[in-house]
Amino acid sequence: MPSIAIVGAGPGMGLAIARTFGSRGYDVALIARNRAKLDDLVGRLTAEGITAAAFPADVLDHDALTQALKDAATRFGGIDVLEHSPSPGNGSISSMTLTSPSQTSPSDVQGWIDFLLHSAITATQAVLPAMREAGAGTLLFTNGAGSVDPIPMLGNVNPAQAALRNWALNLHKELAGTGIQAAHVAIGVWIGAGGPPEIPTAEAEDIAPLYWDLHTQRDEAERVFTA
Repeated sequence: MPSIAIVGAGPGMGLAIARTFGSRGYDVALIARNRAKLDDLVGRLTAEGITAAAFPADVLDHDALTQALKDAATRFGGIDVLEHSPSPGNGSISSMTLTSPSQTSPSDVQGWIDFLLHSAITATQAVLPAMREAGAGTLLFTNGAGSVDPIPMLGNVNPAQAALRNWALNLHKELAGTGIQAAHVAIGVWIGAGGPPEIPTAEAEDIAPLYWDLHTQRDEAERVFTA
């Protein structure tokens, strides 16, 4: 059975992507900090007939993240698709203050660089060698639309998002012709209810199919989702 590893799995996009691939016969490896929350997601997917397993790890702990992906590959006989979408909703990153561009210091950006870019690089390094050996695989990186069109209130977050986007697009170019697809997804909506009234909303289930499109069509470096 093919498999997908979702880094930063949660009840929103992570679960929707897991269902999108799991309903098409993929085993699902879920990676995030909280074991209890992961176990809940595994239970929900299992009830839907999808094979899933939890591999707890903090994306800021590069050794733990690497080991979680290795464990997932051992459990499922390899990882065919990596989806990277860490959530800032918990952990040390959630306490970071948002700053405007003129008020941003290097330290204001560094934490987001570690969280977004460095974790993506770490996860990719954990799975890419086996993909190269197989001559097949997919690497998908989820990001905010501020990576494409920055907004002042995210003056310290957008540079890190832009760095991730730049790296992912460059990875797509590097891997062209190898059988490995790398692509960037920029989401420009608030997912689910409860967002600021000025930001358009969408359900995770409406966004998730584009990940399957990027995986199967294999010719696009990026999709930007807007309402």
